[in-house]
Amino acid sequence: MTEVLIRNARHVVTMDDTRRVLDGQDILLRDGVVAAIGGGLTTTGETVDASACVVTPGLVNTHHHLYQTLTRAVPAAQNALLFGWLQTLYPIWARFTPEHMFVSAQVGLAELALSGCTLTSDHLYLYPNGARLDDTIEAARGLGIRFHPTRGAMSIGESAGGLPPDDLVEDEAAILEDCIRVVDRYHDADPGAMCRVGIAPCSPFSVSRELMRDAAVLARDKGVMLHTHLAENDEDIAFSLANFGCRPGQYAQDLGWVGPDVWHAHCVKLDASEIALFAQTGTGVAHCPCSNCRLGSGIAPVRAMRDAGVPVGLGVDGSASNDAGNLVAEARQAMLLQRVAQGATAMSPMEALEIATRGGADVLGRADCGRIAVGARADLALWDVSGIEAAGSWDPAALLLAGPTTVRDLFVEGRQIVRDGQVTTVEVQATIAHQNRLARQLSEDM
Repeated sequence: MTEVLIRNARHVVTMDDTRRVLDGQDILLRDGVVAAIGGGLTTTGETVDASACVVTPGLVNTHHHLYQTLTRAVPAAQNALLFGWLQTLYPIWARFTPEHMFVSAQVGLAELALSGCTLTSDHLYLYPNGARLDDTIEAARGLGIRFHPTRGAMSIGESAGGLPPDDLVEDEAAILEDCIRVVDRYHDADPGAMCRVGIAPCSPFSVSRELMRDAAVLARDKGVMLHTHLAENDEDIAFSLANFGCRPGQYAQDLGWVGPDVWHAHCVKLDASEIALFAQTGTGVAHCPCSNCRLGSGIAPVRAMRDAGVPVGLGVDGSASNDAGNLVAEARQAMLLQRVAQGATAMSPMEALEIATRGGADVLGRADCGRIAVGARADLALWDVSGIEAAGSWDPAALLLAGPTTVRDLFVEGRQIVRDGQVTTVEVQATIAHQNRLARQLSEDM
């Protein structure tokens, strides 16, 4: 039996079923779950003083492309819209190897952990030079973060009318075969699972109708979730209308891509009928506000989605389109954009934090995460509010208004993977140096 006692937290933002905020309470973690919440708790294990901290559930990231941490701020892609941005970066990504995939995932996962993230998905949809989904899974296992990788794919290259170059697409039969392999090898459906695998054709403009349909059938046969990009910008809508004769939501519905086992990234351009469809079917959305701003895609109708009952989580998206991977900063941006679009009452700090925790966990089918409650997984973020960011704050629990934006401590499954602001499970500085060497080589070979 392993125990950790989080003692005398200044505030505990539980995100439990009643959304309680508790003051001066202890949290006992035992064998990977929250065992007790209250005052005067004791333990024979380690005690962590949280008297200067706001404690929240670990944040949940519902959309990322970890490999893109190697291509931040590429000059030729800095001012492009989505399609031009992709066409600029595809040739660079085509040179990636398993080493690039592993190291970029390590960096991206460490960055997420420092921003309070305990559970992240990842959408890897290109596999050049022998790269495999296994490379990112190994990186997550070493860091100790809870992981939901998705086996993405592209199958329609430029010669067939698609967007990606032909050397980055795969044969569809081989794609499905590898989906079966990674699900059978890595997916864990048990409560408290550290790794669950999803199936995720990249987007309607890079795979065939047949692959979308076959992927949905396979995912349901295997009992895993489905993920793709949808309705990201005006180009996306125009492509769907021109090639499929319908809007993206209708296309998704026709191919079986709606339901509580499906979540779509972006959805910036969903209309009222598509929002109603997602609400009726329990289809989830990964909202990526910083990326949507960076690529000029627009402001997603999150207020309308939430009001209709659409499950919404947050995603930092890839670090070539954000270009950061700070999830609590993403939550602040989500709040601010809804206020810009709908007025100052459109979204409170607590609602944005709920989307970043409980909301994301629910989108990923993880009701055991994203909340602090007895029996929930022991995934906690401790935010030190004694520093300059929160000095003078009347409500430190309103983290998204003042800060901080990095955690002091982070627990995943009751194990401390960040202590005093430092990742404990990997040599971060050495990994950064490795990443920078790889990035320099990529830029010099252009």
